[in-house]
Amino acid sequence: MSNGETSRFVRLHVELVMEVTDAAQLTGAAFDRITADPALPEEERRQSQETVRDDPAEALAHLIDPFDLVAEVPGTELAQASWSSEEMTDYDPDAEWDAAEWDLADDTVGEG
Repeated sequence: MSNGETSRFVRLHVELVMEVTDAAQLTGAAFDRITADPALPEEERRQSQETVRDDPAEALAHLIDPFDLVAEVPGTELAQASWSSEEMTDYDPDAEWDAAEWDLADDTVGEG
């Protein structure tokens, strides 16, 4: 922006890598969240339960909500958010972290 103008909107990129140390506990928590959601239609509830049973990454996606992460930030309102999860078969926890390896420019921010 020119002439000293600034945008009211800020894109915040957050990339997390979570280690699943207890898949049964993770899946159970996701099931509890799905079961407790009164707005979820029964067919969607059943499909969600099947999905989290088969994929720990999907179970995690049911438990992490970007709206919850920023809800208490003063002076802001969340305009858009999207998130996804995937299993990382090639992740090396002992490797030194290099931000250049994580290409955040290709993320689909703002679709959700």
